Amino acid sequence: MFNFAQPFYPFVLALARNNPENAHKQLLKTLHSLDENREKIWGKWILSNFEDSFCFEDDRLQQKLWGLTFKNPVGLAAGCDKDGLGAGIWDHFGFGFAEIGAVTLHAQPGNPKPRLFRLPQDKGALNRLGANNQGAETITQTLAQTWQRQPRQIPMGINLCKSKITPLDQAATDYVGSFRHLVDYADYFVVNVSSPNTPGLRSLQAGEQLNVILHELQGVNQQKKPLFVKISPDLNWDAIKLIIDLAKTYELAGIIATNTTIKREGLKTKILAKTGNPIEEEAGGISGKPVRKRSTEVIRFIYEETQRSLPIIGVGGIFTAEDAWEKITAGASLLQLYTGWIYGGPWCIPNIAQGLIKQLDKYKLSHISQAVGMDIN
Repeated sequence: MFNFAQPFYPFVLALARNNPENAHKQLLKTLHSLDENREKIWGKWILSNFEDSFCFEDDRLQQKLWGLTFKNPVGLAAGCDKDGLGAGIWDHFGFGFAEIGAVTLHAQPGNPKPRLFRLPQDKGALNRLGANNQGAETITQTLAQTWQRQPRQIPMGINLCKSKITPLDQAATDYVGSFRHLVDYADYFVVNVSSPNTPGLRSLQAGEQLNVILHELQGVNQQKKPLFVKISPDLNWDAIKLIIDLAKTYELAGIIATNTTIKREGLKTKILAKTGNPIEEEAGGISGKPVRKRSTEVIRFIYEETQRSLPIIGVGGIFTAEDAWEKITAGASLLQLYTGWIYGGPWCIPNIAQGLIKQLDKYKLSHISQAVGMDIN
């Protein structure tokens, strides 16, 4: 008898051997194969078991935003499925939505390996992958085939990043090129100008350069698809205010807060075991618990500055229902996680959803939207 958890065994074993990137690759290959065979008896059986194990639905968690229906507020963050290989499967894991990417116009291998590391003492991850992906044109073909097998069951976003080979002053053209390829294969798009792993990318958060990118993208988009910007947790308040102003000017759907951090303060990990180097000397962005507090602070700041007029997708250090509730009450309408899913496994999604229902009961709320920005102190 085939055990429905069997596809995860190589993933878990590889993690135990401290080879998370190979594990990640194996997981996505398995999910893609499963999607390709979804109509076979064994494929239907596995997907049915996934749904029974990981999907939790309650009308109190369902929201309609930007004309899209989210069964629950917990989504898969960008960075997990860069090439869209698991796009047709993520709904079976209980996610309310999922985000593909980061996708660049030109295919690129990313940075030299090793480039993905677990920080178990901190419940975090250090990555310097460098937006490794197959490029917008190939990913378009992958998604076209996926949606032909079965239409999207949950909202799907695509995170757009500048190609490494594209000069910074031509960034807008690069983003627009990717968008043109992919526009018909996702429900929303994200301008990623905050990854620390593409040289110079975070400088695009500055007002003048981001202004050009948003102007060009919205000119092509014509407001047909919700467009977001994803920001760094390392920005100061004035820089965030500037991005808020641009978001209003270009009628963005919202802000995703936040990406990974390049700061190393407060980490229990002092030496990266894989390399033997001090953590301060290792390049890359850190996700997971180390960014939880700061991302929540940024969410609260944006919420208060915009007076709830600009929806926020909160991401950073979400492992439990308590973490999720913290982000929602700070002002996030939706949530995303990746590192928490890696550490907690797929059961963390239904656990978070059920935990949010308990919080609604505790505060005598009838719907999750009532908790957004709620003062619980």
